[in-house]
Amino acid sequence: MRLVVFGVAAMAAFLVSTAPARAAEGGKVGQTYVENQRVLDNFDKPNGNPLIPGDGYAVQTNKRVKNGNIEIHEKETDIFHIMDGSATIIVGGTAVEPKQTRPFQLTAKDIQGGQSYDLKKGDVLVIPAGTPHWFKQVNGSIHYLTIKSIKP
Repeated sequence: MRLVVFGVAAMAAFLVSTAPARAAEGGKVGQTYVENQRVLDNFDKPNGNPLIPGDGYAVQTNKRVKNGNIEIHEKETDIFHIMDGSATIIVGGTAVEPKQTRPFQLTAKDIQGGQSYDLKKGDVLVIPAGTPHWFKQVNGSIHYLTIKSIKP
């Protein structure tokens, strides 16, 4: 498990360090640092995402207080790091009656045969592009960072 977390952290660091990014302040290109209080404040900020935009990636703060819809991102790999709270997510399997909602974004009626994960603080989950996923049960609320690796 530590190897998986280390691998995800290394991948995220690689994405952030190799792709040009707009700095959190001033629109400069280069490394980006966001102080922890600003990250925490962003969870409740309307229209606060992406926290860090980049070419080929984005870092977002997400807060859920209710169950989600089934999502399929054709060009985005999602890397979730759970900051607080818990939820059950279904990942993989076959999307039933997928329907495009925006370019490269789909939803579906159901997922058959996916893997269920009980997410909690500290967990990391990687969802490859094209993989259906669904926050089936949010237990109160869940706060998580999402690192999106975006294919051209």
